[in-house]
Amino acid sequence: MKLILLGPPGAGKGTQAVRLVEHFGIPQISTGDILRKAVKDGTELGTLAKKYMDKGELVPDEVVIGIIRDRLMEPDCQKGYILDGFPRTIAQAEALDEMLEKMGARIDHVVNISVADEEIIKRLTGRRTCPNCGAGYHILFDPPKKDGICDKCGTKLIQRDDDKEETIRARLEVYRRQTEPLIKYYEAKQLLRTIPGEGSMEEIFNAILKALGE
Repeated sequence: MKLILLGPPGAGKGTQAVRLVEHFGIPQISTGDILRKAVKDGTELGTLAKKYMDKGELVPDEVVIGIIRDRLMEPDCQKGYILDGFPRTIAQAEALDEMLEKMGARIDHVVNISVADEEIIKRLTGRRTCPNCGAGYHILFDPPKKDGICDKCGTKLIQRDDDKEETIRARLEVYRRQTEPLIKYYEAKQLLRTIPGEGSMEEIFNAILKALGE
């Protein structure tokens, strides 16, 4: 099963990807995770990517496509995978199609998780992260036991630059302009499955499985 997850930042793609990984036994390929690791490690790629991410802009295609190409060649991807955060543009989608064709593969389904902008802003501005151990919290939905302090290691929690409202609105604008066209692109290929992204995690997951014919 080769899946693509679409949806605006904060739609819950990462959360649902984890559950789909467990259900199908295939890896999640999240460009966001790969890029954040590169930023944290201070690599050349990470330093370059951070300049774009801090402004709420997309990392250039050639950087992302190179990462994905290498990842899809690894042994754990041979039975399938879930692409989370890629493709983001028509150009990336076309590059992915070309890449898969050369590999003798194709995408089976594209799941689009749809969520209103104001709900996304509420979700993302409330996120807090531990800079020491990486634990994540939400001030409304999953708060730490002590306000502003990590339950696991006692470190003061931070709000990532890309979770601030100004940056989120910029990211949403970039999404509308560059990524939303993918909905029509995959709809034309009869691969698109649109799922409402508001509701419990279980409800959304079950809706995805139903759309995939599970």
